[in-house]
Amino acid sequence: MKRRSFVKNTAIIAAGLGFVKNEAIASYQSTQKNILPKWKGFNLLDFFSPNEMPAKLETIDEDLKWMQGWGFNFIRLPIAYPCYLDFDRSKNITPEEVYKIDEHAVSRIENLVSMAHDNNIHVSLNLHRAPGYCINAGFHEPYNLWKDEEAQKAFYFHWNFWAKRFKNVSSKKISFDLVNEPSVREDMNDQHSKSGPVPGDIYRKVAKAAAEAIRNENPEHLVIADGNSVGNKVIPEIMDLKIAQSCRGYYPGAISHYKAPWANKDPEHMELPKWPGQIGDKYFSKQMLEDYYKPWIDLSKQGVGVHCGECGCWNKTPHDVFLAWFGDVLDILSSNDIGFSLWNFIGDFGVIDSKRSDVAYEDWHGHKLDKKLLDLLMKY
Repeated sequence: MKRRSFVKNTAIIAAGLGFVKNEAIASYQSTQKNILPKWKGFNLLDFFSPNEMPAKLETIDEDLKWMQGWGFNFIRLPIAYPCYLDFDRSKNITPEEVYKIDEHAVSRIENLVSMAHDNNIHVSLNLHRAPGYCINAGFHEPYNLWKDEEAQKAFYFHWNFWAKRFKNVSSKKISFDLVNEPSVREDMNDQHSKSGPVPGDIYRKVAKAAAEAIRNENPEHLVIADGNSVGNKVIPEIMDLKIAQSCRGYYPGAISHYKAPWANKDPEHMELPKWPGQIGDKYFSKQMLEDYYKPWIDLSKQGVGVHCGECGCWNKTPHDVFLAWFGDVLDILSSNDIGFSLWNFIGDFGVIDSKRSDVAYEDWHGHKLDKKLLDLLMKY
């Protein structure tokens, strides 16, 4: 690239987003289509539940060494905020208890982050359940993040707390993913309740204040916002806020969530998926994916960092269909320098112990390894 073009392009990115001072991004080359590093890795579910996870499900150093050895450099930690609080779990949580931090539980999260860093893996902290909102049912929130000021204040408190705990950690090593898969649901306690996008002005207000609470501790902290409408839609309202955006790799749900009871009202009567092929009144193909990801690719071209924070497929989809579809997803993301994070590492969506009935697993230190899926992930 000629020097004049390089200077011009760098100035455009700096003016449009102000990200160039950030360590994680400043070290990335201007020749890339996406200003975020092309991180690839896994979601780890140690702190996904509002309740304490069994010790046998905890990530250990050996797991991280396997990831690093296979060429992965990113983990996303979806955290349910109640898992690191000290409150009476026999009752619904109160607004006052939302602030009662359990230092022992916090130390477990910090230990996992430290282990990841020791293995040269970037960690993205995510509030999968934030005060007043979660895409999942199963825990009674005392208020609504998108409507109630008290919920928003608690949300900012939690993000300031985590920013302070990692105040001196480089953005090459840590990022802060505000809230998992935002939406407005008619009934927060009903998994299948009708949902829609968060109004743009409200999402902007909440994301802006949360980012400020984080950057009050370190102005270089890297902030990420999940796409609107359950992670599917670009958020134009925050493009000027120096916040990266996170898309999803689950489209279409007829492939990724075939027979998943939490995602479908009548899972047992779903049509057997094909890729490519006709399902119902739609023809499923790579062109469908190209159309779906175009707004995200366009966003990255405008200087906003993009990453796919979650992707993958539940274990009821035929394995060959899953791999054919997922290969197209990863090809589109990778060709546009968008990294990805599989949901999950060990478990129903993962490369290890996924309990699929149609996979010739390989033994991996006593675990069942889906080698075909691992090879596909490593390819990109």
